Amino acid sequence: MADEPLVLGIETSCDETGVGIVRGHTLLADAVASSVDEHARFGGVVPEVASRAHLEAMVPTIQRALKEAGVAPGDLDGIAVTAGPGLAGALLVGVSAAKAYAYALGKPLYGVNHLASHIAVDQLEHGPLPEPTMALLVSGGHSSLLLAPDITSDVRPLGSTIDDAAGEAFDKVARVLNLGFPGGPVIDRMARDGDPDAIAFPRGLTGPRDAAYDFSFSGLKTAVARWIEAKRNAGEEVPVADVSASFQEAVADVLTRKAVRACRDNGVDHLMIGGGVAANSRLRALAERRCEDAGITLRVPRPKLCTDNGAMVAALGAEMVARGRSVSAWDLSADSSLPVTEPHVPGGEPAEAEHGRGDTPAHAHTHSHSHTHSHDHVHELSKGNLY
Repeated sequence: MADEPLVLGIETSCDETGVGIVRGHTLLADAVASSVDEHARFGGVVPEVASRAHLEAMVPTIQRALKEAGVAPGDLDGIAVTAGPGLAGALLVGVSAAKAYAYALGKPLYGVNHLASHIAVDQLEHGPLPEPTMALLVSGGHSSLLLAPDITSDVRPLGSTIDDAAGEAFDKVARVLNLGFPGGPVIDRMARDGDPDAIAFPRGLTGPRDAAYDFSFSGLKTAVARWIEAKRNAGEEVPVADVSASFQEAVADVLTRKAVRACRDNGVDHLMIGGGVAANSRLRALAERRCEDAGITLRVPRPKLCTDNGAMVAALGAEMVARGRSVSAWDLSADSSLPVTEPHVPGGEPAEAEHGRGDTPAHAHTHSHSHTHSHDHVHELSKGNLY
């Protein structure tokens, strides 16, 4: 087994069609087609629109990634795909495409976890992850603290949001402020001209009896909305920059405080932050300061690798291949609620048994992850049509 496997990764859990190609820990291509503009007029992601956009973008994005990487499909050592969690219809497009390409090319297939991929992507930026690693993942759908002794097989949830995810709160506050969608980038920009101490917004679940590693942003979101409503009802101008800065500070404060505490409590000296909200400038700055004070090494990928992309899926897939993890079965299905405790969905033989075969992989047809449904095997494609 090569120490630096060449893997293509497909990501379609939400509104980005991402295809990445890596060789070990080296990023060769990161092609992304986003449908965010199609969702903006609705104020949020519409599942049916996302699925249709993935269908239209999938083949061109795969072609673009292969061209950017300068590799032929037959050179690949494996194909990885996000199997969950995410939007069911969107996931299904990616899983179907990955199965078709893997089957036609005779390559190992790896269905991997979206959240675990957000951790693995840091290896493309900073090299091999120390084990164990503490990960703070914050996005529109997730806010989680995870301890990862082994990114390919052992990821342990320590805490998560009990209501809204951090990214969801950014979107909702931006909507109340009439700033548009998505909310994270625009609030970050507006906050640069504001005072983070102007308004004392609440910090959820930070009391002595509250769950140490869980998050809550629903109360914060409501407090911001009521504060804005009161200003408008009084006929006063809403200080958008100050509201943005104060809200952003409340989110960053809670996230970084709990993440550093989790590192200390568990004896971990490395913190990795990933997910779309990790692109937030204040979160990055506050995390850097608090980690430095605590003697913790902070690892945050560049913003483009924090948002959903195929490179992160390829990064985790490459680890699966390098460590000889079992391949996924051909009846791999999309699982919108795949738990992070399952970094990948096995079902076949270890990678060593499959790697390097020129014929179609003999994946087992048993699926170790329980599903209420399965999909028919993909039909064989002509290898001559795969670019």
